[in-house]
Amino acid sequence: MSTARERILAATEELLASKDALAISTRAICDRAKVGMPEIYRQFGDKQGLLTAVACIGFERFLANKRRNPTTDDPVADLRTAWDSHVAFALDNPHLYRLMFTPAPESQPPAVAEARALLLSALERCRAAGRLRTPLELAGQSILTANVGVCLMALSFPELYGTPEISRSVRDAVIGAVTGDEREDTRITDGIVLAQALVGTLTGTAPAGSDAIAQLSQALQGSGPHDDE
Repeated sequence: MSTARERILAATEELLASKDALAISTRAICDRAKVGMPEIYRQFGDKQGLLTAVACIGFERFLANKRRNPTTDDPVADLRTAWDSHVAFALDNPHLYRLMFTPAPESQPPAVAEARALLLSALERCRAAGRLRTPLELAGQSILTANVGVCLMALSFPELYGTPEISRSVRDAVIGAVTGDEREDTRITDGIVLAQALVGTLTGTAPAGSDAIAQLSQALQGSGPHDDE
């Protein structure tokens, strides 16, 4: 049998499915949970305490979704997947999401720190792969700020900012800025190969004869204009 606390939390979540937190009265919560008004104050201190507890439950679900995101050999692609799953959660839970990411100043949900840690872990993988162009902390702040901003704008002004194309555009711009353009990374690699081959040939440390010529030829071809440009 559920406790009064559990019934109050469940009732609040059910009401959040169709109403913003500010539009939900404590009377409506109590009626749905079948408890007296004093029970909210006994269990949570006040309505804000109740909403903070519900936001924490929302973050538990949000983080559970994050942990289910696949980990592949491409950490940058994994960042895009994580962005898309964040947006999907917001669109599926609009009022709960707003409660989670627009908290009162005195009621910051502690799970925000874990969400940040998961993102920084993903960015560490990018750095290990040589794909991080900005400081780790700044990269995390930039991505999470933009991700939340896209979600809140989509929820507040769906006609103007709710299309998938806008989310993808911002996603690719922000993640591209912190990780670099993949084609540009390829050019840099080609340049390094070319330089190493030239130095090796001039100093006599490169493979002699046809092997050296083949290595230089391959490097030169790689550093030339790309067909898609």
